[in-house]
Amino acid sequence: MTAPLGLAGRHIVLGLSGGVACYKAAELARELVRAGATVQVVMTEAAGHFITRATMQAVSGRPVFDSQWDSTPPAGMAHIDLSREADAILVAPASADFIAQLAQGRAAELLALLCLARPVDRCPLLLAPAMNREMWAHPATQRNVAQVQADGATVLGPGVGSQACGETGDGRMLEATELRDALAAFFQPKCLAGRTVLVTAGPTFEAIDPVRGITNHSSGKMGFALARAAAEAGARVTLVAGPVHLPTPAGVQRIDVQSGQQMFDAVLPLAPAHDIFVATAAVADWRPAHTQVQKIKKQGGTGDSVPPPLMLVENPDILAAVAALPPAQRPWCVGFAAESENLAAHARAKLVRKGVPLVVGNLGPATFGRDDNSLLLVDAAGDHPLPPADKLTLARQLVQEIATRMAAREFA
Repeated sequence: MTAPLGLAGRHIVLGLSGGVACYKAAELARELVRAGATVQVVMTEAAGHFITRATMQAVSGRPVFDSQWDSTPPAGMAHIDLSREADAILVAPASADFIAQLAQGRAAELLALLCLARPVDRCPLLLAPAMNREMWAHPATQRNVAQVQADGATVLGPGVGSQACGETGDGRMLEATELRDALAAFFQPKCLAGRTVLVTAGPTFEAIDPVRGITNHSSGKMGFALARAAAEAGARVTLVAGPVHLPTPAGVQRIDVQSGQQMFDAVLPLAPAHDIFVATAAVADWRPAHTQVQKIKKQGGTGDSVPPPLMLVENPDILAAVAALPPAQRPWCVGFAAESENLAAHARAKLVRKGVPLVVGNLGPATFGRDDNSLLLVDAAGDHPLPPADKLTLARQLVQEIATRMAAREFA
């Protein structure tokens, strides 16, 4: 299932100024279209030296504009008509010269002209800088960037890495998928603005010896989606992740751990500094009482070997420990219940046992490793299902639910 990234029905003007990073703009246009947006490309004369109109028309599915004298739009006013139709203008790449034009209010070409003529209250401007690292670091560029931000533009990036000139450093344009996700995040309601959110995600691994261990099938995808959704909603997010191979969501601080005890030791000191705690991780209930220093070897090898005894001890209960903090230190807690049967009953029992206001239940075997899920919200008032959807959509719905409950709690 392909996740709707929040761009369905959006109309984006994609502007290209001159720079070798124009080659990324073709993939960006494709990603935006795949995410459900319509894309209108506007190019500067300099951009045309790096990528052709034909390429950008092919990937966007719409004619490309590159002249303020184009008579195609009604009344010949492309700079008015194009900006009035747009939900946002994204300039990628935004060169040092183009940023300087915006900072000075100059409009010698169509792209700068429509940025200047856009209705600022309903057509936001986003810029993805792309330039040599020395150009990016130059005081003039930094002054110009600060000015366009003060004038209301949002700057995405730049990234750090190798550059076409052979140097390495700041100034590289973000990749197409990063810009797609950043644009989708820009449109998300900022219902958690000013909040701090702590999320646990993934499985834990309880070592038996240096080779083997006790773990589970949790992929961490739901927890990572929640961390992303909370960051999109304006929160400052800390993610404590078990052993998973997932990229860190943009803007999220990540702490990697292995075992349940390590997760407990990471979470408990952090919890009092956060407004919300979402315990998504599938923490192992038990761990070996003793971890063997060397690999446990099978004896004999004739098929009649006697397995060594495996003594288990209970792991600390992270959610219960956070929920038991003194009121002044306790974040608003959300638990997750991954069950294999009797979901509503087990989730409600967990709600009471942990002493938390909300438990989110799901059938683990039906969702582990998948990109989609269905959730059951359980609280003191009853049960509320969230129908099947991709995990990012569910995460956004859950974040909105948490924000609503936090607001109601504060105004009660």
